[in-house]
Amino acid sequence: MPQTPHIERHFTGSETVKDIVIGMADGLTVPFALAAGLSGAIDTTRIIVTAGLAEIAAGSIAMGLGGYMAAKSDAEHYDSERAREVVEVREKAEVEASEVAEVFQSYGLTTEESTLIVDALRKRPQAWVDFMMRFELGLEKPNPRRAFTSAATIAGAYIAGGFIPLGPYVVLSSARDALTTSAVTTLIALGAFGYIKGRFTGAPPVRSAIQTVFIGGLAAAVAFMIARAIS
Repeated sequence: MPQTPHIERHFTGSETVKDIVIGMADGLTVPFALAAGLSGAIDTTRIIVTAGLAEIAAGSIAMGLGGYMAAKSDAEHYDSERAREVVEVREKAEVEASEVAEVFQSYGLTTEESTLIVDALRKRPQAWVDFMMRFELGLEKPNPRRAFTSAATIAGAYIAGGFIPLGPYVVLSSARDALTTSAVTTLIALGAFGYIKGRFTGAPPVRSAIQTVFIGGLAAAVAFMIARAIS
């Protein structure tokens, strides 16, 4: 009888989700805290909107550059470690072969079984280096476009998140009314974002939503109280 093919569905967008989480979390929290803090000191929204737009622009650039530099550092680290492994495989073959055998034996293979695999790898230097990078060092080859993609994703997510708490200040003229609307809107957005983040990352969605709302709300409350105390 024909058999239904077995299809495994695994989530493969972890890097992109991580970038969105980083950008969106800060985009929702920082402008929200800034606007709340200014609302404790001034009554009109014009200055708050101006400061908020400036912060979103500066924050998205800074976050994007941070993501770019982090991805570039990962790629440079991988390249340097791979170059070192290539030299060691060529000049310290016996030591490297022993390390490969230890890896397989840690999975329960016998010395005889691991020796056969080690001998096969020694005939394939490229595959040998690939094996050492993944299983000895735990490093995966980065996507060459990762740095640009990460920067754009983080910056875009930051901008998208930042306009949610700032939106009410654009529409309303009273800072107090805008603060109330912004708080409700942003806390709902934080909860939804935390829930979705939990679904994608495997964490309990409800707990993730509560944690996200708590952190964002705490940041805004502290900023508001400091601004109110100073003014």
